Amino acid sequence: MKIAVITHILHKQKNCEYYSYEPYIREMNIWFKYVSDVIVVAPLSGNSITRIESKYLKETISFKTIPQISFLSILMTLKSTLKMPFIVFRILKAMNAADHIHLRCPGNIGLVGCVLQIFFPKKPKTVKYAGNWDPNAEQPWSYRLQKKILSNTRISKNIKVLVYGEWKDQSKNIMPFFTASFSKTDKINSVRKINTPYKFVFVGTLSEGKRPYFTIKLIENLLQKGIPVTLEMYGNGIMKQVLEEYISINNLDPFIKLMGNQNLCKVKEAYCNSHFLILASKSEGWPKAIAEAMYFGCIPIATNISCVDWMLDYGKRGILIKPNVESATRTIEDKLSDTLKLQEMSKSAMEWSQRYTLECFGDAIESIFKA
Repeated sequence: MKIAVITHILHKQKNCEYYSYEPYIREMNIWFKYVSDVIVVAPLSGNSITRIESKYLKETISFKTIPQISFLSILMTLKSTLKMPFIVFRILKAMNAADHIHLRCPGNIGLVGCVLQIFFPKKPKTVKYAGNWDPNAEQPWSYRLQKKILSNTRISKNIKVLVYGEWKDQSKNIMPFFTASFSKTDKINSVRKINTPYKFVFVGTLSEGKRPYFTIKLIENLLQKGIPVTLEMYGNGIMKQVLEEYISINNLDPFIKLMGNQNLCKVKEAYCNSHFLILASKSEGWPKAIAEAMYFGCIPIATNISCVDWMLDYGKRGILIKPNVESATRTIEDKLSDTLKLQEMSKSAMEWSQRYTLECFGDAIESIFKA
């Protein structure tokens, strides 16, 4: 079987091998186990490979380069419009050559793919919708359009749309799905001891969408209340310098450390050594950091977006907070007063997350191809 993958995710090339963002590559390597040939249609960068990127393991990949597109300004829209005929040609050619079409959504290239897949009604297709599928979420028009096209079974035929969470009143082609980061061999069974100093971890891009400044303010508030806490922040982004300056000016250096981008092995170690993960994102699909932290009994503290409340069993497997520093501080302070309940929460989180192993993920993908 030949699969064509259509994605906006930026790739890099070294010799004859292709690299990209490690969580995406890890997932696609599992998909590729069940196919003989692979076509990847995606943008390609000439930049050097970073520590958070890894390579496809499939030896024979036919890579079709397309330019990146954006519609955030008039100039970008004009440039992207001029690029569109070439992008459409490349995608149509790959779709025509493939036995199975796989779209990565949401994204601008994903939107193009959503439209073009309509012209291949007889070919089996899958869509991995990695964003928030919540029908009531406020989202860009392009995201809403992709969801409408994919949900419309009159024009989107022979297609399975894999989404995060379970949502009411969905079309028959919408399938609740998940993702995984760890193998069953990574499982631990020991009950996490919740003691002082309380160790917090943040894993994500240092950008407004992940609210890293909110996370730092939250830790600062807890310290001001005399609660012994520390925070390690994993990831880089445009806010890094601003956050470094705030930490320095407010003498938070002994308590808050910016660790930069690290590979999964280092991040796993951080999960194992921390009591709590903070992820107060504005938007998520399947919040990878939350599921990963739970795998090792690290209690998630998160805002109620996408399928987070379902993942946390509405507060039984984690702590749901509002995106308000004072309110979140009070919630956490209240939870810290009951250590036994926190240990039960940690155990419950670990048991739930450990159901979603890489082996289980592989079985789920294989069943999709066989169906």
